[in-house]
Order: sequence, then C-alpha cells, then structure tokens
Amino acid sequence: MLVTLEGLDGSGKTTVLGHLRDEFPEATFTCEPTDSWYGESVLRSIRDDEADPLAELFLFTADHADHLARVVRPALETGSLVISDRYADSRYAYQAATLAAYDHLAVDDALTYVREVHAPFTRDPDRTVYLDVDPETAAERAGATNKLEHVDYLRRVRDNYERLIREDDGRFVRVDATQSPAAVASDVVRAVEKAVR
Repeated sequence: MLVTLEGLDGSGKTTVLGHLRDEFPEATFTCEPTDSWYGESVLRSIRDDEADPLAELFLFTADHADHLARVVRPALETGSLVISDRYADSRYAYQAATLAAYDHLAVDDALTYVREVHAPFTRDPDRTVYLDVDPETAAERAGATNKLEHVDYLRRVRDNYERLIREDDGRFVRVDATQSPAAVASDVVRAVEKAVR
C-alpha cells in the first residue's frame, strides 16, 4: 500500500513523520524531492527565483519517475507499506500554481495539464493524508525562505489541493494541522492505521 502525506509547506509533515516512523517501523519511508541527483536538481531549481517554470516541472517529473522506478515500485512489489512525504499531488498543486501565470504554455487548465503529463506512468496513492493549514500560518511557519513559501503563492496551491480533494475525496483524509503537534500526529497515525487494516 502507498500512503502519501501532503500539505502546504509549514503544515507539519516533518514532525508527523517522526511519529509514523515509531508506529510503522517496518514501512518504507521516502520523500519527494528525492535524495537522488534528480532531486538535487529540483532543489537547485526551487532556490532559483529565475528558473523557468516549465523546465522546473519536468525536473520534478523526472525525479518522480526515478522515485517510482528506484524506490516505490520495488518496495510495493515486496509487500511493503510505503509512506512518502510528498508525492505527485504536490507536483499537481505546486507546479500548476506556478504554470498558471506562465505566458508560454497554451493550455486552458494548468492543473489538468500537469496531471496529464504524469498519467501514463505514475502510480496513484492508495491513501493520502492532507495536513490542512491556512496559507498565512503555513508561510509563517515555513519562514518564506524560497519562492514556494509565500502567502499569495500558497493560496493558489491550496486552491489546487482543494480541487484535487473534491475530485478524489475517497482517497484523501483531511487532518486539521492547526491543532497541537501531538494532536496532528495522533490524527495522522489513526488515518494510516485505518488505511492499512
């Protein structure tokens, strides 16, 4: 089973992961961007305010393809529970928010475009836990240290997440990430326990 954690930067995923590692020690834990050279390229692009949005999308997409081939599919084939800190939904939500203002892409709907790029090769999660926090709180927690952590941008990202949830609400479990860290972690652990039963 593939379980993914999603949410705005600053939603508390890193804290939650520590609790999940304690509760599911046999699981395969992974993340996107990955620690591969593809992932390193993604991180370089994130830090570059002048990076071309379309080129950045394909860096993220390459990292996702490698992640599937190198980590996710092999672990699933052995019967492992895979828990990923960010996955394809992050790409859909974040990169669509970036591409919506990109003048050189002739598409009517950036979110649909990004999903269609991934459709032929991605593997959908079985369950996605979405840590829900307002963009203002997320930006404050994250520190707005890069172009993906500013309030106006995070508003667009959150709108994209809400659309993804509406279109596939059976897969998503929403957790209120404005609660105390302990309460958020408890809710996430329960959601994953319920998913793997």
